[in-house]
Formats: sequence, structure tokens, C-alpha cells
Amino acid sequence: MKQYIEVRHENFLIDFETIINIDSSSDNKSGIEKVARFFEKRFTGIGLDTEVLFLGDKKVPCLYAEHRPSKKPFDIMFLGHMDTVFPTGEVEKRPFSIKGNRAFGPGVCDMKGGLLVVLHVLETLKHEGILDSLSVCVAFNGDEETGSKASRDWIMSTAKKSLRTFVFEPCRPGYRFVLQRKGGGWFQVMVKGQEAHAGADPEKGINAVVELAHQIVKINQLNQNEMQTSAHVTVITGGDKVNIIPNKAQASVDVRILKLDEKERIETFFKTLPEHPHLKGSEIIVQGHIDRPPMEPGDATQKLWDLIQSTGGKIGLPMEAISTGGCSDGNYTSAAGTPTIDGMGIVGANSHRADEYVELDSFDNMVLLVAQVCKTISEKDEFI
Repeated sequence: MKQYIEVRHENFLIDFETIINIDSSSDNKSGIEKVARFFEKRFTGIGLDTEVLFLGDKKVPCLYAEHRPSKKPFDIMFLGHMDTVFPTGEVEKRPFSIKGNRAFGPGVCDMKGGLLVVLHVLETLKHEGILDSLSVCVAFNGDEETGSKASRDWIMSTAKKSLRTFVFEPCRPGYRFVLQRKGGGWFQVMVKGQEAHAGADPEKGINAVVELAHQIVKINQLNQNEMQTSAHVTVITGGDKVNIIPNKAQASVDVRILKLDEKERIETFFKTLPEHPHLKGSEIIVQGHIDRPPMEPGDATQKLWDLIQSTGGKIGLPMEAISTGGCSDGNYTSAAGTPTIDGMGIVGANSHRADEYVELDSFDNMVLLVAQVCKTISEKDEFI
């Protein structure tokens, strides 16, 4: 198996350059579909039933593939996303490139490298005669970077049909995998006041910026270090001219929670915020909710991690499990009750930045690791 993977490393580099040099920002539906069609052809070529779906009102391109020799639940769900945060035209500015052991380009780390890990794992399993002993499905969505609004229900329903989910977001440098993620959501706090001349008759005004400032102080008190709950006001706007008492102001709030129990406390706070204005006559409007549940590892997830870690040890990988504040679609599969391991993609760093990179020598290691884990699952399904 190892020799087969190593011999095909050049094929991986060709595949990598091909998909990186396709602009596929979340709003570039044609680019996302091109990426989907690339994988559709390859998955079909190894015998998977494959379909490009167009989900939601915005017809978001998503890819679904399955290999199901029996009617039992899927042994493994392979999950990833095809969209990137980079705007159309980014590829022309900085196409796929290699410097030493690192590859660069829009989405190399987050997360087109991970998509290729999935492809090459399944091609390896096919070559080794292992795939026919597994029931697997692949779900690649096209709107993860904007919250997976169109694909969320599809992802969760697929996860409920699966015994375990591997998410191919990037593995952290040093082979650090993600077992726990914070959940979170965004809230908008809008204040309506009353305009007035700031010099001639300010007493006739209701200062929306002042009202918002008082509410921001309250919001800041939501932070609980011991619970690892954070609530950060990240964007504020208000007023139009320096000599006018502002009649409007707005704040954007980023909330992260490690435990699902915190969801009720946070949402109750924002729901009741409009009931307690500081300035008489001001109006507070709140929108938003916790839309990504936390990814909380249970006993079954720990058993799955034990299998992955022991497999990594046998092939010489120094592996570690971590918790992170960032969200992924693994939050949804975990909430669906499916044991989920994240960070199964190629090793890389600096996601969402122009200097995003992956470590090329990690690709063969990750393909071998995942393929060996799949082989063990195909032979002896006692881990979950």
C-alpha cells in the first residue's frame, strides 16, 4: 500500500495544480461546479455512484458519492468543502506554486488538499481490493465558508446514516488532529434613536451610539473564561455626521461556546436585551442565534481516535489531539450523533491568508494513515 501511494505522488501534484487553479469562492458557482465535476469523474472511475447536486434556493453545487455493497449504515462518511474564501481572480494573481516542501495557492490548505486526500485514499483502497469490503459515502459541499446554510441539513442527514465521520479540514503542523471544536453564531444588535442638532438642541435627541455603548458593556459580561465562552463585539457603526446626534447604531457580535449548555444562556441574553434600554425612548433590535453546535467528543469518538492514533504510531507519525475555537461542518456531524474526527486533511497552516501553505511530504503520510484505518475498519468493526 505504501509503495503504491508513493509511486503516485506525482499524480497527486498534477491533481493539486488542477483544482487549485480553479477559482471557487463561495459565490462562484461555476467554479465550484468545475471542482465537483473533477471529482465526479474520478470517483465514478473507481466504481462509486456519484452525483453533483444543486442545493437550496441559490443552487449551491455539492458532490455526493457512495459505495454501498450492503444496506447497513455507511462505515465511513468522508466530508469536505470545495469553496474557498478567496475572490474570483485570485488564481490569476497567485496560481499554484511549489517552494521546497511547501505548496501555495488559493485553498491549498483550506481545504482542497484535504479533498485530494479523500480521492487518493479511495483510489488506494480500490487498488488494494479493500473498497469492496467497505460501505462509504463522500459529501463535498460548496458553501462551508459562508455557513453551510444550503447544505447543513443534507450533511446532518448523511451523517445520521453513517457510523463515523472523517472531516478533511487541514491537519495542524506536527500532525495535530481536531477532536473538539467550539460552536458559535453571530448576532446583530441594532439601536434606533432620535436625530437632533448636536449643538443647538441635543436634548431633543436620543443618542443611538451611547445606547449601543451601554449594551456593549453588557455583552462583554457574557465572556466566561472557565466555560471557554467568548462574546466579542467585532464591528460597530453609528452616526452620519459629526454635528448630528445619531439616530442609528449597530454592532456585530461573534459568540463561541465549548459546551452546548451555554447556548440557552447566550440566546436568552440576546432575546431579552431589547427589554432593557439605557436611554428612554431608544429601541433595540437583535437578530441572530447560535447556528453551529459545539463538536463535543464522546466515548465513541475517543475510541475512534485511539484507533487512528495507534495506526499512526505504527507508521511513525507523532500525533496529537487538540481542541480549537474555529468551527467546521464537523460540528454538524457531531451534533447528529456521529463520532467525528476532524483535521484529517493534508498538514498545513495560515488558512484564509495569502501565505496559506501545505507540507507536501505530509500528503503520502495522511493517505497511508487514513487508508490503513479504513482497512482495519473493513476487517474488524469493534471500535464503535
